[in-house]
Amino acid sequence: MKKLTLADLLTIDEYNSQRPALRLAMMEHKKSRRVALGPNAMLHFEDYMVMRYQVLELIRAEKITQEADLLQELDAYNPLIPDGRNLKVTFMLEYPDPVERKQRLSQLIGIEELISIQAAGFDAVYPIANEDLPRTTEDKTSSVHFLRFEFTDAMIKAAKAGADISVRSEHLNYKHRVDALPAGIKQSLLRDFA
Repeated sequence: MKKLTLADLLTIDEYNSQRPALRLAMMEHKKSRRVALGPNAMLHFEDYMVMRYQVLELIRAEKITQEADLLQELDAYNPLIPDGRNLKVTFMLEYPDPVERKQRLSQLIGIEELISIQAAGFDAVYPIANEDLPRTTEDKTSSVHFLRFEFTDAMIKAAKAGADISVRSEHLNYKHRVDALPAGIKQSLLRDFA
């Protein structure tokens, strides 16, 4: 799968002039890359377009212009782009009330390892979670986790041939599932597979 290079970036001035159109396009694109899992969890499936947009926003906000600094950002964001055999997800637990959030995050320790994606007819795939740094302590989990789901060739082939894809949380304190991803979301995710 394509990774970001310096050639994919814009200068701050170029980006500012294109930002309204790019922002609108990104909002539409992200609609096909989000899956609500129950009332308080959201899976954001990352890809090249999302990462490019995030890097451009960061460059604009922090006024990054030096090549060494730009390369450093590419090194940080490129691992979040799927490589053709996996899906990469930012998993967010969303509790707007701070008191409830604190209580619920203490009850959801380990949830990041109990999220699965399954192609019909195959075993569920569980993620490799938070490869960059630990996000759970013995007292609570984080509200944000980075997950990588690795799939076999047979699973990818079945999904491309029409097998339903389901998503599930098996945590005792947060059991929710989506039995079949909507067609638009599924089509978007299938593009992540080479």
